[in-house]
Amino acid sequence: MATPLTRPPSLNPREPLGAHPMRGVRGSGVARFLARRAAWALFTLWLLSVLVFAGGQLLPGDIGRAVLGPLADARAVAALNHTLGADRPLLDQYAKWIGHALRGDFGTSWTFREPVAPLVGDALLQSAKLGLLAFVVVVPLGIGGGVWAALHGGRWLDRLISTLGLCASAVPEFVSSIALILVFGVWLRWLPIEAVAPADAGVLDTLRHLVLPVLPLVFVFFGYLARIARAGMLEALEADYTRTAILKGLPRRVVIVRHVLRNALLPSVTVAATQLGYLIGGLVVVESLFRYPGIGSLIYNAAKAKDFPLLEAGVLTVGLVYTLANLGADLLHALFDPRLRAQKGS
Repeated sequence: MATPLTRPPSLNPREPLGAHPMRGVRGSGVARFLARRAAWALFTLWLLSVLVFAGGQLLPGDIGRAVLGPLADARAVAALNHTLGADRPLLDQYAKWIGHALRGDFGTSWTFREPVAPLVGDALLQSAKLGLLAFVVVVPLGIGGGVWAALHGGRWLDRLISTLGLCASAVPEFVSSIALILVFGVWLRWLPIEAVAPADAGVLDTLRHLVLPVLPLVFVFFGYLARIARAGMLEALEADYTRTAILKGLPRRVVIVRHVLRNALLPSVTVAATQLGYLIGGLVVVESLFRYPGIGSLIYNAAKAKDFPLLEAGVLTVGLVYTLANLGADLLHALFDPRLRAQKGS
């Protein structure tokens, strides 16, 4: 007589028979991984807010004097400091500042006499436009170049791509920017020097103004991404699962597409997502050279003018962009890495 099918005692009684015993574990591993990353991101943002506020307080200069000018009466300066709360304890000032910041209120700019939040938002939008354009250009070129170099490892094409990438990434952005301005903007007059197009410019004319600012970023990140992609491809090509697929008689193209690329490009994808934060929030040199009204140039000008509300809001916004970019990279890593999906989480 056949033994009746019984349910193992460790299984959930609501789970149907025959369910996979690891069901829910993969999702649990990814959820715990992302929860830890999110917790670290929140802690990093809080620590950054403390450092930003402390830096603004330690910088030389008096708030009331900076607003009213060097010739203002001392009593008027003291009254303004009292109105702004600058004479209150630092912990009270920080609590008030971070409370307003969480609601999107960063105060009023001393330089522009306008609310800080719209100024930072407009500058961030301009930087995002420039950074996303550079990202769309450099990611296919960098990853494609690294993959192509690895597939031709040891040949002249591999050496050419590796050498060009190394030379491009070794040149600082301000050097390549100045060289591009002199060659294509001053001598040849092929491209406009300023990155801001006229208000009535079309899409093509706007992109034409952004070519010179985008090229230095492409040069730097092409070599970086190409090296990451090349190293990942070479490691995947020498892996045991690749040799097994070849021994099974699978065509080389099928082996590369189905087995090699999926594992080789994971580091490149996560690194590219991480660099998106820099492309949006860290373009101080490029934006200053090309007179581009982005978040980097806004922070630089705020620091020169000692505009503390604008400076603190800009730095905190850039930190938020970096944090979100890192979280996006962690999410991609969790989605595409089967080892992470299979673990129970620690």
